[in-house]
Amino acid sequence: MSSLNLDDFAHLIERPDGAARRDAEERRARLAVAPGALGRLDELGEWLAAAQRQVPVRRIERPRAVVFAGDHGVAELGVSARPAGGTRDLVRAVLDGASPAAVLARTAGVPLRIVDMAVDCDPEELPEDVTRHRVRRGSGRIDVEDALSAEEAEAAFRAGMAVADEEADAGTDLVVLGDLSVGGTTAASTLIAALCGTDASVVTGRGGARIDDLTWMRKCAAIRDALRRARPVLGDQLELLATVGGADLTAITGFLLQSAVRRTPVILDGVVSAACALVAQRAAFRAPDWWLAGQASGEPAQAKALDRIALTPLLDHGVTAGEGTGALLALPLVQAAAALAAELPVRD
Repeated sequence: MSSLNLDDFAHLIERPDGAARRDAEERRARLAVAPGALGRLDELGEWLAAAQRQVPVRRIERPRAVVFAGDHGVAELGVSARPAGGTRDLVRAVLDGASPAAVLARTAGVPLRIVDMAVDCDPEELPEDVTRHRVRRGSGRIDVEDALSAEEAEAAFRAGMAVADEEADAGTDLVVLGDLSVGGTTAASTLIAALCGTDASVVTGRGGARIDDLTWMRKCAAIRDALRRARPVLGDQLELLATVGGADLTAITGFLLQSAVRRTPVILDGVVSAACALVAQRAAFRAPDWWLAGQASGEPAQAKALDRIALTPLLDHGVTAGEGTGALLALPLVQAAAALAAELPVRD
């Protein structure tokens, strides 16, 4: 029997410091810059003050991009513009510095870490520090079988928690969260449809690599079939992730919850991180207070999940590349808010 109880997170996670937020609001009122002139940057500065329990806030000095990777068996149905089992090539592009996320992270001076949870390749094809948390090779085809066994789901969840602890212990003061997968948006959309009580057609989007109408219909059918398997297990978040999630999505959920326990703020990226955030919210209602939505990806499932979590994206530029690119684009905005809140002088 598993010793992992997700209900414990509801007691372990505290809200960001409300007193620090009020102090930050009072300090903002004494700045020479007119009220409202900085727009949402003021809100971000106050959120950071509450997260850091400090006024004025510290600048964001040690951000880190963390990208979870995994293949999904449902990709065999042709639900993606990319070939099934193609996540290895996506990971390789990031490691070689030739992907959008790698370029943005390099430009911003942000270290980028890839965590392989279920990439469908031999472990020897990727660096050991990337594969050391791997649970299995690819996740199951969620329309007809479970993505993971119960043991694999617990291992993936604990791996996500371990990564969150490693980042907190290393002094990371803000995480930019990303994901790399083929078929991941199908699993994410299934989770969101199940938790929001909607039909497959409502949440089925076009994915990061835009798909044609025939592929969209196959994706919609796969989500519909997976939903039938998801609904009976809605009362147990870990079983839900094992049934229709996958190793990468399960790890991201564990990562988000443990990051909130460790008081580490996180910028979410696209529909996959939004789906995991929605599952995590079901386990601990205070957890979303530690997250920002980086960007609107245009995926209908992401919009539905963020609305349910009550998070408003910082950006809306139509970026669908995945990998954490949207969250990385939002990072300078958060850093600017921290710098302004930290350094603008107050009136006597």
